[in-house]
Amino acid sequence: MEIRETFKNIGLKITPQRRAIYEVLCELKHCSIDDVISRIRDSHPDVTISTVYRIMDSFYESGLITKFINPQGKTIFDITSRDHYHIHTANGYLDIDDKQLSELIRRRISSKIPEGEELDKISIQITTKPITE
Repeated sequence: MEIRETFKNIGLKITPQRRAIYEVLCELKHCSIDDVISRIRDSHPDVTISTVYRIMDSFYESGLITKFINPQGKTIFDITSRDHYHIHTANGYLDIDDKQLSELIRRRISSKIPEGEELDKISIQITTKPITE
């Protein structure tokens, strides 16, 4: 999907700062706010840290990005906003798409959701460790 259409679909006006941050997110896939700030400051030194935070918040609130807490307790932003699963490896993160698993989870827990609420997103994190012999 083209960037203009992406922003139009979520109701955000495209600005040079939003475009730059979105492009960094697309490149990095999974990243901390510090990663984004570092990349943006290299290419757009005029963009302030507070602007990066505000834009990231607007991206999250609009559903353009998601976030999760990694095993070290750091918030990681993810450009993939659909239901998917993360495998944390020694080399980073792997995205796993499994529609059958998502449907199974939805069916299994739908009766356990409190009245007046509905399932919004499924977020599963799997961690790995090196095999020791």
